[in-house]
This record gives sequence, C-alpha cells and structure tokens, in this order.
Amino acid sequence: MSFKENLLKKIKIDQMTKKIIASMTPSESGSKLDRETLREMLDMGPRKFRKERDLDLYLLESGREQILVLDNELAMYHTTPEDVAMRKSPTLKEMLSIRNAIKILKDSDVVVSRREESLKTVQKECIDQLDLSFDKANLDEIETDGLVSLEKEYPEGVIECLTLFGELLAYRPPPKAFRMSHHKIIGQLLPGEAGQSLFGPLVIYSMIHNSLKLIDAQMNSGDKGKAEFVHQVASGKEAADMEGPDVLGHLKAAVIRRCDEGAGLSDRFGMTAFPDAI
Repeated sequence: MSFKENLLKKIKIDQMTKKIIASMTPSESGSKLDRETLREMLDMGPRKFRKERDLDLYLLESGREQILVLDNELAMYHTTPEDVAMRKSPTLKEMLSIRNAIKILKDSDVVVSRREESLKTVQKECIDQLDLSFDKANLDEIETDGLVSLEKEYPEGVIECLTLFGELLAYRPPPKAFRMSHHKIIGQLLPGEAGQSLFGPLVIYSMIHNSLKLIDAQMNSGDKGKAEFVHQVASGKEAADMEGPDVLGHLKAAVIRRCDEGAGLSDRFGMTAFPDAI
C-alpha cells in the first residue's frame, strides 16, 4: 500500500482504539466491550483466531505465546491455548484437581495485561505492520489531492487531506468554545492555565461554502473574545491569515519543517529530515 493508504489505516486504527476504550468505561448498565470493532481491528493485525472450547482466542504464534482472550476482561496470557482454556472454561474433571483449582482461582502467574493495556498492545501490533516512512513526494501527493478536491468542491477529499496533514502535525479537534457545525477545524492543542487550553495555529474548512482558512495564532479557549474571533473568521467577517490553496501548501511546509527540526517524526513515521526544506 502507498504511504497515504497506510497513514489512513493508522488513523483508523487509532480511532477504533478510542471507540473500544470508550466502550470499557463503566456506565449505569455496566461496561460492555465493543467486540465487533475489536474483531475488525484484530483482523488487521498479525494475530490468528482460534476457537478453544467456548473461548475466542487470538494468538501471535502457536505454543507458549501471548494469547488474547476476547471477553470483557480482555486479558493477555503468556501460556498455551490449552492452559488458557482450562483456566477460563474448566471442565468439572479439571476443577476437581487441587493444582488446577489454584490455577483457576489465581491467574497472575500467566496474565501479562488486561483491558486498556492489552488493547494498547493490539493497537501497536497493528500499526507496527504499516510502512509509515515517507518523503516529500508523498506529501506532494497529499497536497495535490487536496487541491483538486478544493477546486472541484469535493468536501470529503479536502477533509481527508486535512486529516492526513493533521496527523503528521499532531493537530487535534478544537476545544468546545471553537467548535462550529458543518466545519472541519483542526489545530495545535496545548494545555493552558486553570484547566483551559491553548489552540492554534488552526485550520477552518467550511463544508457548506468550500472555504479553507488558516489562523496563524495561539488562542486561549477561555477567552470569549478569541472564540468570537474564530467564528468571525469562519463566516468571513474577519480576515484570516491565509486562505484557499495556500493553506494546504502551508501545512505541507509545516510537516517538512517539523521533520527538519527533529520533532520525533522519524520515530513515529520512519521519517528522516529533508535535505532541502521548503
């Protein structure tokens, strides 16, 4: 697959992880693991499915390996499939053995992780399979696709372009004060004082008017004046720092600059610094 396809897959894996974690959060009806999404995610990774008694197991290799049990506990075991089956779904004969009974009652000797920690392992396994190394040509491709989408007034394509550049720049959705319906807004999000956030630079894309704007400033989420300014820029009543196709060129240049500054992208995406920054 191309870099763009792999990056989109990584973004999907991250989104699925968040969805699964949300399903683990206790509620009035209790927490219930989103098994459908987790199965889909596991199918994207290196683990192989195996049915053992009434258990759904996911194994990296046969034998004594880390075995994931697909249930609400989401435990990872370092043992054999047969041992997991005996501990999790024992027969009456197995329970009559004192040695087995101890294993059934206490599994700390073989459990590697549970719940969120196990999920993070699966997430990493899936992402580690992807080739996320890229060069300037890959960024040019993303920019070009975005420019064509903007020209043809194709919101889905523009949003995909912003999502890809946003992932490479570690941009995030806006704080509540800066949110607007029918707009895709992303930017740098940093913690501020008194529980507030600092947001910016930020990009605003109107899905209705096909307008793309950049505010090259950092704003406090608790400042009502700044929130109003963002809304005014989005509506065209205040001038943006940059508009239209130039915004996509700015984002591409920001990614290149980040790489040249050694912002850790080589660790996340297999990227080395460009020899000639824009």
